[in-house]
Amino acid sequence: MALDLDIDRIRHVVGEGARAKVYPGAVWAVGDHSGSMTFGTQGVLDPDQPDEPMRHDTVFDVEGLTEVLAVWSSVGALVEVGKLHLDEPLGDFWSEARGHPLGRVSTRHLLTHTAGLPVRTDLSNLYGTDPQDIRDGVLHEAVLRPPGEAVEYTERAALVLGYLAEEISGQSLDVLAATEVWQPLGMTRTRYGPLPDQATARCAPTELDDITGARLRGTAHGLPARLLGGVCGTSGVFSVLPDLAAFLRHLLRPRHDGGQPGFGTTWIQESLRIQTGELTPVGGLFWRPAPGTAPGTDDIWEHYGDGAAGAWLAPEQGRWAVLLTNTRYCTGDYGSLIDIRDTFRSLAFA
Repeated sequence: MALDLDIDRIRHVVGEGARAKVYPGAVWAVGDHSGSMTFGTQGVLDPDQPDEPMRHDTVFDVEGLTEVLAVWSSVGALVEVGKLHLDEPLGDFWSEARGHPLGRVSTRHLLTHTAGLPVRTDLSNLYGTDPQDIRDGVLHEAVLRPPGEAVEYTERAALVLGYLAEEISGQSLDVLAATEVWQPLGMTRTRYGPLPDQATARCAPTELDDITGARLRGTAHGLPARLLGGVCGTSGVFSVLPDLAAFLRHLLRPRHDGGQPGFGTTWIQESLRIQTGELTPVGGLFWRPAPGTAPGTDDIWEHYGDGAAGAWLAPEQGRWAVLLTNTRYCTGDYGSLIDIRDTFRSLAFA
């Protein structure tokens, strides 16, 4: 069954972002749990090569979506097999957290951004560039407030959870995510960078490298990922539209198809409900209600990074949407990107 969408208007809105140089190009899709999908491409891969259009298989640095593609999903896999308990203080089982402020924090606090962690994430200025010094700094830093008192978004939560998942599993985060999530879902082109040459050729370039002066292409924009060898909880993952479609479609199956073996059934339902009580802003486990939507029968859940990708789920509609851009190539006009993203979301779930 075809999706009921105003496709012309979606194309116009997304295309206007390319024409206004908010980004060189974009790829978008709207689909449902059954496999129906409508997608489009606007603009070019690289303005320096104007004959090369965006394609449905363009590779994107998905930036903040790393948090759900790698961290949230891997943590969920560990929770579902009983290796990790959401409300156990980290200091009770993790030696690196024991005796430090982080020891009072639980996994649920981190997933709901109620851990009281410092907001600053300029890691190299805080802890230098050595990976072990960064790890020690992130895990041993003083907290701003006791856990559970306020919702304050910080990338540190994903960094800590990435370290935690590696500690519990005994695997690096890239291997854990690939074996527990991406490979089972057939996400064959999703991986941490730096990318091999063949994949880099189809990758959307982002900002200028401070050292080489060349466009970053196949190397993560996010500084934490670059400092930590390409792999961390906050950034570093590259993916393509078909893989993201498979991921989001899977997240809708538990409610509509009664679940299926493997990652996700219980975890997804737990994540897509309010976990922050009376605190504001409200949120689930790394997923949050989209602005202007209230939890209930028509709620829309979202996760996105500042300048690259956005993903949305509407469980009761059985619909998902994704918008991929390389906004960081341009001036970083994130205000205009937010407007485009909000309009795209409203059209995708109208």
